[in-house]
Amino acid sequence: MLGIVGGSGLTQLANLGVSHREITRTAYGEPSGPFTFGRIGCQDVVFIARHGYGHTIPPHLVNYRANLSALHSIGVTRIISVASVGGIRPDMAPGTLVVPHQIIDYTWGREMTFQSGTDGPVKHIDFTEPYAENVRQLLLNAAQQTGEPMMNGAVYAATQGPRLETAAEINRLAQDGADIVGMTGMPEAGLARELELPYAAVCVVANWAAGRGDSAHAIQFDHLETVLHTSMDRVRRLIAHLCEA
Repeated sequence: MLGIVGGSGLTQLANLGVSHREITRTAYGEPSGPFTFGRIGCQDVVFIARHGYGHTIPPHLVNYRANLSALHSIGVTRIISVASVGGIRPDMAPGTLVVPHQIIDYTWGREMTFQSGTDGPVKHIDFTEPYAENVRQLLLNAAQQTGEPMMNGAVYAATQGPRLETAAEINRLAQDGADIVGMTGMPEAGLARELELPYAAVCVVANWAAGRGDSAHAIQFDHLETVLHTSMDRVRRLIAHLCEA
């Protein structure tokens, strides 16, 4: 079963043939909301809105452990994360779809691991390649087959939020090698790896990061919403094709 975690701009899957919704509780608390089960094409799919269905949960307060633990417990075998990001690199303009290949984690104070120190020896996970290549290729192949422009590879900078970054902070991220910036990439990817759940992300560049492009002096929120609305329709079509393959 395919798990889809929707971020800003994707609080529901209109092309999901819904069978039922289910509230799942975990040892780590409650997930962001009920899980929506159904089918797209020939694929069983379960969907959850990362920020809640009314977009009420800020990125630093998302219960990532509950979300991932619940997905694992209900039988999900691979996860696609959908997220909106800011573009740092010059070719990461608003409206770009990108499948990142690396992460730099700048978050703090979040529950980062399932390891409590009371359930046996510490297990160190290999996080050299943070995204599952087989799931990345599913996304890239679907884009190629549908003629949807998709960037292959980017370094995702995961920042704390919920405020957006300063121009100076974006300059620092660029110097560190980041191409895009978002607030939810971690600890989600790391938790998926702990559970051995293949995980990859498709990111929508919603706006230029602070100090870049038309965000040179301020983020253009009106433009951002328009880009998100149009781009998430493209993501839905991409997922639909992936599920029909």
